[in-house]
Amino acid sequence: MISDKTISLVIPCYNEESGLKKILANDLSAIDQIVVVDNNCTDNTAAIAQASGCQVVAEQKKGYGAAYKKGFAAVTGELIVTMDGDNTYPVREIEKLIGIMLARKLDFLSANRLGDGKPKHMTRTNYFGNLILTLATEILFRKKIKDSQSGMWLFRRELLDKIKLKSDGMAFSQEIKLEAIKRGFSFGEETIPYDEREGAVKLKKWKDGFLNLAFLLYKRII
Repeated sequence: MISDKTISLVIPCYNEESGLKKILANDLSAIDQIVVVDNNCTDNTAAIAQASGCQVVAEQKKGYGAAYKKGFAAVTGELIVTMDGDNTYPVREIEKLIGIMLARKLDFLSANRLGDGKPKHMTRTNYFGNLILTLATEILFRKKIKDSQSGMWLFRRELLDKIKLKSDGMAFSQEIKLEAIKRGFSFGEETIPYDEREGAVKLKKWKDGFLNLAFLLYKRII
């Protein structure tokens, strides 16, 4: 519990045993529930999560969004925190971010990896891809977003009953932010450090980038 709020941490995983080990090595005593989504893992991700007392849920449908939808269905906390299983997002910042979210009376706070320019541990290709997708999001939806592709979010659980999430893939990351804004929830961003990833890269840069852009156009039309 943090600031008198129960906290659920959701971590979608596809073969992230090395990253998950590092995440779970942090002090997570203030987190009331940790949900690890096993998205067809073939390594020891699920076993590591179970040994650490996490709640493991399995999602056979492949995809980032599909994994998150499964994880969200299991949450019990008043506030939900998300992060990738590769240890790039800083667990150490969770308590501070929750404090900022509550002080600003926000419904949704998105972590901004790009606030200080290109992160040290992000490739130039990924950095410029993030900038292009973020700019496209701002132009298409006329909303100020600094990092549309960030995968670390904090939001109130009741949002899940009011937003409509369609993407099963990487576009889920931008969709959940746009849905929160579209439905009139108070939205903000806060700059975070971005750490070096653990394990193999799963992102298909060009394919996922074009699919994300196509989904933005689809989302703008519907």
